[in-house]
Amino acid sequence: MAADTPSTGTTPGRFEVGDAFRRFADFVPLMMWRADQSGQVVHHNECWLAFTGRTADEEIGEGWRRGLHPDDFERHAALVADAYASRAPFVVEFRLRRHDGSYRWLLETGRPLEDEGAFQGYLGSCFDITDRKHAEENIEKALVEKETLLAEVYHRVRNNLQVMVSLIGLYGRAAPELCRGSFEALGQRVRAIALVQQHLHEAPHIASIDLRDYLHRLASGLGQLRRAGRIGVTVGGRGTSFVEPRTANALGMIVAEIVAECLDATAESVACTIAIDIDATAGGPVRLSIVSGAGDAPESGRPNVPKLGPRLIAAYAAQAEIAVRGTATHADPLELQLPETRGAAEG
Repeated sequence: MAADTPSTGTTPGRFEVGDAFRRFADFVPLMMWRADQSGQVVHHNECWLAFTGRTADEEIGEGWRRGLHPDDFERHAALVADAYASRAPFVVEFRLRRHDGSYRWLLETGRPLEDEGAFQGYLGSCFDITDRKHAEENIEKALVEKETLLAEVYHRVRNNLQVMVSLIGLYGRAAPELCRGSFEALGQRVRAIALVQQHLHEAPHIASIDLRDYLHRLASGLGQLRRAGRIGVTVGGRGTSFVEPRTANALGMIVAEIVAECLDATAESVACTIAIDIDATAGGPVRLSIVSGAGDAPESGRPNVPKLGPRLIAAYAAQAEIAVRGTATHADPLELQLPETRGAAEG
């Protein structure tokens, strides 16, 4: 954009803004300013003056800076100085005092002007973004409150689960020998529930959880929860998916139940393997296929432990509207399909 030519009928060295630019700038319903090569503002349009309630003579040069919020003064000056030094465009947010005395947030954009390769200063515009800033502050405050509430809920849930595990252990030790295996299996499942809640709580974004990362972390924890070194859980497949907490919780409980079933069905010396395959290619529903090594191993695990896995898995899936079929064996893998409206897949 060509610069206005300095007037020859004024004091030497004084930069004058042409009438054509003044008419254009005053017609635009946007706060605009024009600065010379040294950074001195030589013109503010009518929209700017109406905002500040000050005259053009009061705003000229460095006068407009009297309206800057004290906390923004140095930051704004440093950023503009860097832009001038490199002749680069700049964008900055700052607070400026309005005619009623209140400070409003402005988004300022400045661009260098040249005329036949010669630097002629800057042209800038400002938008009032106060409502947006307040909305962002309210959202940030709400997120902090939500995180605090979630932390408190998780703390209470964890403590309650620990009490439950202790009670189950006490009843198990006092129960007849034939019932102790069931009590131990129940205690392990409660520990698995606690682990699922822990990983949900530790997710970077609780509202949208990376399914692959979540299952990787959960699988590692489940592998160490019981019979460490004798169980391996692998997560493979294509793509990833971001799911809501309800879906992530249900999938975590399903995986935990498959691990428990695998361990219950095999002897302590037998290594269990769980393979989870995620199909989250773009444009289609997210599907998971889970295979457990327990289905192909002799049932030499805990006696007198009821096999509730299929019923529990169906219940967890129903809670999150997950379609489920199969038994998690090599011949009949457990197939899970997430609701299409819940997870956004990326190839």
